[in-house]
Amino acid sequence: MTIRPCFAIPAGALLALTLTACNNDSRLPPAVSGEIQQTRYSDTNDLLTGGLGASGLAGAAPTFADALNPTAEELRTLAIYNNYRALVPTGAGGGYGLLFGPQVGASASNTEGLIPGEEYLAFVKVGSNDVPVTVMVQVPDSFNPENACMVTAPSSGSRGIYGAIGTAGEWGLKKGCAVVYTDKGTGTGSHNLETNAAQLIDGRLTGEPDAPVQFRADLTEVERAAFTGQYPDRFAFKHAHSKVNPEADWDTHVLQSIEFGFYVLNKQFGKKKGKGGRATPITPGNTLVIASSVSNGGGASVRAAELDSNGLIDGVAVSEPNVNPKVDTSFTIRQGEGPVITEHSRSLLDYTTALAVYQGCANRAPDVRGILAFNDIFNDQTVNENACAALAQKGLVNGADLDARAAYAQRILNEEFGIQPEQNLIAPTHFGLAVAQSISMTYVNAYGSFGVEDRICGISMAASDATSGEVVPLAASAEEALFSTSNGIPPTGGVNLIFDNAGQGVPTDLKLSISPSSGVKDYGLDALLCLRSLAQGTDAVTGEALDADAAEKAARIAAGVAEIRASGDLHGRPTVFVTGRADAILPINHTSRPYFGLNQRVEGGSSELRYYEVLNAHHLDVLNGLPGFNERYIPLHHYLFQALDLVYDRLSNGSDLPPSQVVRTIPRGEGAPALTAANVPDISDTPATEDRILFEEDQVRIPE
Repeated sequence: MTIRPCFAIPAGALLALTLTACNNDSRLPPAVSGEIQQTRYSDTNDLLTGGLGASGLAGAAPTFADALNPTAEELRTLAIYNNYRALVPTGAGGGYGLLFGPQVGASASNTEGLIPGEEYLAFVKVGSNDVPVTVMVQVPDSFNPENACMVTAPSSGSRGIYGAIGTAGEWGLKKGCAVVYTDKGTGTGSHNLETNAAQLIDGRLTGEPDAPVQFRADLTEVERAAFTGQYPDRFAFKHAHSKVNPEADWDTHVLQSIEFGFYVLNKQFGKKKGKGGRATPITPGNTLVIASSVSNGGGASVRAAELDSNGLIDGVAVSEPNVNPKVDTSFTIRQGEGPVITEHSRSLLDYTTALAVYQGCANRAPDVRGILAFNDIFNDQTVNENACAALAQKGLVNGADLDARAAYAQRILNEEFGIQPEQNLIAPTHFGLAVAQSISMTYVNAYGSFGVEDRICGISMAASDATSGEVVPLAASAEEALFSTSNGIPPTGGVNLIFDNAGQGVPTDLKLSISPSSGVKDYGLDALLCLRSLAQGTDAVTGEALDADAAEKAARIAAGVAEIRASGDLHGRPTVFVTGRADAILPINHTSRPYFGLNQRVEGGSSELRYYEVLNAHHLDVLNGLPGFNERYIPLHHYLFQALDLVYDRLSNGSDLPPSQVVRTIPRGEGAPALTAANVPDISDTPATEDRILFEEDQVRIPE
């Protein structure tokens, strides 16, 4: 493929301003850096399942022929397998194969749901920023240039380029749409500082210093040697350590993926014939474009729609979006007859660092203890109790005994930080999986544009011994597979968070570490309190001002948070949010609910945003395969596909979007009998009055 830029563009300028000119002659958008990899995938090794098919995605993980030398295709297949299963519940009885999955809607001759087509991979860059962002376009053979459609699929979380393959990717490919992906500047890019190994765009490792890799830390050879001499076997990850704030550009990353998509479509299909037989390029004007995805990817698509003033995006359909709406205290939120919430719209970093500090103790609260078995399995109960004692010692919780202290910690999260009670039951499992801890560490680094050498709060990243927690080299086979096994935000793929200042006297896995101030294992509470202090801008224990160095770091972090706030202006685009009320990662009082209110403030009567709050649903559907979870929760994923259907129908046929509403699902119940359509009723075209979500009298009103 011959590559030549179609125009020059000033650093930092929005590429979409000149998109049409690019597409008229099919020349390459200038953000693309380096070569484009184009691969044909057949009906045996396809776009959606990597050749595994529906049954393979539900089965055992694929393996490499040679664990120390995996091929690019082996890495791709395993990446698809892991990313699909991380977001889509594939277990029996949970909806897979009935409501969603490659096989649903497939033809009798293609019962595994394989989708052949073309796949294009490339790096893009934003302005003068040299950190590459991966973009990908998948064009199924069913794509019809006479009825062109495109779906954005930015990765969820910090995942790599296949991070939305099972969500927006599956829906778009089945619909015959081109699907455009971006890793949003996060992704699985890891850098082994000891060996200098990093990942090529296809996931293979290389130690070549000049190779075009996904990420390497910004260190000279002398600096890297000095760092590894003091802190051996450490890793840097792109989201945490790129020294940029990638989230500030998530909107641009999505728009860049759309531009790359139009370039690819015009290269693949050439000029299509319009009315009168005239040659017409495939452009935003004749292509239906829906911005979609879940979690971080959903938030990226929402902000892309806010930024887009050039008609690239026609509509938005997202699930559980990580949006940090601009703080607007002129409206409140109220669920039923519950308390009026005025302190909404806290940032991700604000509420997550609070969860990192208090949830370890709240895990032992009487109203959640012992209900879900996996809450205890994923947590060390003794360490939970140590956390309560350490917090009490610092005056951060009160109570004469464990029950009182744990209940106090739970009240802080519910009453001071706006965490809904419906989220309490799930939060201990998330804490045991280090969700809050990993987000806190990565986002403090990202928002402050810190490097790996800064070791913020004494935390680094490395493999560790399972028993002692001491740092060890990552096994070679595990490192070779990181592209496919990592979610981009340690602990992941064998790389853990390491508390270098642990009370053991040696750097230790954070979850096993002793805090110097308490002298006991408490999940490294000293490090977590340090992260909390930087997030809130004052000392998390005393409330006093930070010292000069910490204050400077906190100011950088606060500036980074300001860069990622959402405006609430969707420019009147048809938009659907679906969010689970029990979301314990992105609490609804700081994300979807206040965004809905802000949008009503900004757009008023011209708004076409609809918000559907789903009961008995949470953030990680994959947990629904666990005993206890399977009885209580339904797959929110089902409602993402409904949202996409509704927006597509609105754009294609002019159908009205149903009013904002609470969707009253029915849990599977005791013994978790197989999910049926009755458990997950459709979003209603005419919801009952008592189910409607309203914005009136300066308040977002959510039915109980």
